[in-house]
Amino acid sequence: MVTGASSGIGLATARHFARMGSSVVMAARNAEKLQKAEEALREEGLDVVAVPTDVSKEESCKSLIERTIAHYGRLDILINNAGISMRAVFGEMTLEVFRQVMQTNFWGTVYCTKYALPHLLQSRGTVAGVSSLAGFQPLPGRTAYSASKFAMHGFLETLRLEYRKQGLHVFLIAPGFTSTNIRFTALTANGSPQGSSPRKEKSMQTPEHVAHRIYSGIKHRRRLMVLSAIGKFTFVMRKFSPRLMDRLTLYFMSKEPGSPFEG
Repeated sequence: MVTGASSGIGLATARHFARMGSSVVMAARNAEKLQKAEEALREEGLDVVAVPTDVSKEESCKSLIERTIAHYGRLDILINNAGISMRAVFGEMTLEVFRQVMQTNFWGTVYCTKYALPHLLQSRGTVAGVSSLAGFQPLPGRTAYSASKFAMHGFLETLRLEYRKQGLHVFLIAPGFTSTNIRFTALTANGSPQGSSPRKEKSMQTPEHVAHRIYSGIKHRRRLMVLSAIGKFTFVMRKFSPRLMDRLTLYFMSKEPGSPFEG
């Protein structure tokens, strides 16, 4: 099962797993985009089922799991990929934007995992979280996004300890900057979509590359993957020199177009 599967990393992951022989449930909020994605994969002869789902709503997540079990009879892998971003200084943003990001990124993971857990324990399966560097290193101008990813990490890593003896595999992956539409749809201070990316999308890694790494990480039952050179550098520096990493991060983010921060 892949959430946020109508585009980007989610769609690429659904396609890759299906091509490797998995039966895949694709979940996303936009029913029209999801249907088109399902049709495209089925035209390739892949075994996929689309279930429109708003992961920010508990009942929608519960229904997703129930429909999956009704259709396939089991669940081996849950990939919590659905997420939204934001770009605003905390003091200028509405709390509704903060709630919306947390509700999708964090609570969406909690809701789906809660109802999938009995089935994953039965199959000794995997629960995965597609996270971000923002889950390790705070990003100025991304308070809600960083908070949601830090929370996801805490939740899933604690889950790993609680169900270690039952064979549950918990996997976290931090892709780093990937060319998807997440920056275009990122929320501004008042909740409107940003509409443009502050970064050079063509220089970023592809969703297909990330999908391959997700598949490899789950296959080999890895705990954590941090992708891209800048991601690995950030991860290491955060551990050994957090003050320097903070200064470098602030400098890096100050170079974004329209940044409110000084380099």
